[in-house]
Amino acid sequence: MSERTSPGFDPVRATARQAGSLAELLDVLWEQDRNDGPPPYISVSQLRVMYLVDRDSGMRMRALTRLLGASPPSVSRLVDRLQALGFVERRPCPDSRREVLLGVTHAGRKHLARVRERRDQLLLQALHALPGHQRAALAEGLAGLQQALAGHPMLRIVAEEAPPTPAP
Repeated sequence: MSERTSPGFDPVRATARQAGSLAELLDVLWEQDRNDGPPPYISVSQLRVMYLVDRDSGMRMRALTRLLGASPPSVSRLVDRLQALGFVERRPCPDSRREVLLGVTHAGRKHLARVRERRDQLLLQALHALPGHQRAALAEGLAGLQQALAGHPMLRIVAEEAPPTPAP
């Protein structure tokens, strides 16, 4: 009896498992590529910090700490290393002297662009092997999944912690 016809088959759970397996493969592939790419080499944790800060420039250190689920000293060390590389900058928070805003520097954005381009190349190789209708279905499904994940409570901390946007 196949999994699809078994009485306990849950298509949503099967899709979640498939997405998780894909994420694991991508983690391995990208970690291997990171080691083959040009220096400077940054850890997966540092890269994660850069993604989050790049996504929400002006992110408060406290919000980053919550998102990562790490201790403040650990996050501070990650940011210290990225700042030493010239990839991240700390700025004073305009509405609280006790807080720090983080931003990705021009050099940091260039590094992220190189990382993303290398990852795109790896994905393009795999996507070219798919028939067009599967690529279209995948694109639609991934867009929906990204939208659903963007609304996840754990990822909303960023929006809630963002500094107020000045009026034009």
